[in-house]
Amino acid sequence: MPKAIWNGQVIAESNDTVVIEGNHYFPADSIKKEFYKDSDMMSVCPWKGKASYYSLEVDGKENKDAAWYYPEVSELAKGIKGRVAFWKGVEVQD
Repeated sequence: MPKAIWNGQVIAESNDTVVIEGNHYFPADSIKKEFYKDSDMMSVCPWKGKASYYSLEVDGKENKDAAWYYPEVSELAKGIKGRVAFWKGVEVQD
């Protein structure tokens, strides 16, 4: 089962990930919300849409803007609506 791990803690886990451009997108209900904080960071992907971010906090350590999601997705990216992906040192194990 794919797991997202940061700072020794599993922060998301699901058998239902969608892989796009090498990133596993986990269902929003599979993330462990106690480790996530809303972020003001935003970015734009030309084909997916506008991304919003979460920062992670595990055992007193912060990983700023390490998770992203698309609140609204383009028609081309509808498969990742309601899903969260990771970067900045978050390890995803299959």
